Amino acid sequence: MRFALALAANGRGTASPNPMVGAVVVNHGRIVGKGYHLRPGLPHAEILALKAAGPQARGGTLFVTLEPCCHLDKRTPPCVPTVIWAGVTRVVIAQRDPNPLVNGKALQALRRAGVSVTVGVGKSEAIELNRAYNHYMRTRRPYVLLKAGMTLDGQIATASGEAKWITSVPSRSDVHRLRSEVDAVLVGIGTVINDDPSLTARLGPRFKKLVSEQPLRVVADSRLRIPFKSQILKRQHAAKTLIATTRSAPAATRHALTKLGVEVVVLPNLRGHVSLPALMKELGRRGVTSLLVEGGSEINAAMLRAKLVHHLRLYMAPALLGGSNAKGVIGGKSPTRLAETLKLKHVHTRFLGGDLVVEGDL
Repeated sequence: MRFALALAANGRGTASPNPMVGAVVVNHGRIVGKGYHLRPGLPHAEILALKAAGPQARGGTLFVTLEPCCHLDKRTPPCVPTVIWAGVTRVVIAQRDPNPLVNGKALQALRRAGVSVTVGVGKSEAIELNRAYNHYMRTRRPYVLLKAGMTLDGQIATASGEAKWITSVPSRSDVHRLRSEVDAVLVGIGTVINDDPSLTARLGPRFKKLVSEQPLRVVADSRLRIPFKSQILKRQHAAKTLIATTRSAPAATRHALTKLGVEVVVLPNLRGHVSLPALMKELGRRGVTSLLVEGGSEINAAMLRAKLVHHLRLYMAPALLGGSNAKGVIGGKSPTRLAETLKLKHVHTRFLGGDLVVEGDL
């Protein structure tokens, strides 16, 4: 199963909105077939592993990281009939599929066909691997990760807004890898105006080469103040941009952005800003299973205040900025009581290029 889980991870950044799945066929103590799901529309891991095994699958055991699919509401045929037809006598599954179209149904079908089924081997690792998919299947909302680069005293920019670069090159490289693994990246209009980011995922020490799978770039801009020369509006053929706005935005600006190939969606207004819960619902409707928040202090605060963040990753440079007018990682008003602080669970730390990376669940 460990090998199957390692295979599944090869689909990171490409399999979504499908889960990452790996499969291994073993017969007489020998691996005779293996496979993983690369992207939607391509064969599933089980099919590839069984095809590689061929006749040697008969009488063997199929190890798979997620319950095989058994429904027709997708681009590829269901896997369960192929598993049964291949003649394996046992199927070992790490995790049941939370998709209500599958959840437990495949187990029943396999057992009715006389196949021995074991569930739960490597379960915790499988759940962690598909954290975003599992969350999306339960809620139909994206799994949200908030990241920030900061000084040791919690500042993300000087009082003038200068932020390039607080963290090290290895930390920034890690962020590009992270972008390549999520479905979408979110910033507020303040970040676009002040930093003019491209928000693309790039490779190499100079961050020049675009990765093949680019996240959807999402901007929360209630009044459509976005400058038309912004980097995020360019290269729509390589990376798409979605701007979430409100009815207070000028219709002429919406039309002009649409002509540039940028999609604009009008959402409810919440205290003068785009409703972030409504935005999460809209992204979920579009099949966005994972979202990376890369904004400034205000959108960080708004997302945290709305309890929309599930995981936090902070890149902390060994530097102090100081000053009460510097930009802190979380804006807005401070709580009046320590009891109101947000506490991280399952905290992990590591060093990266001289920076300390701290992350945990909320």
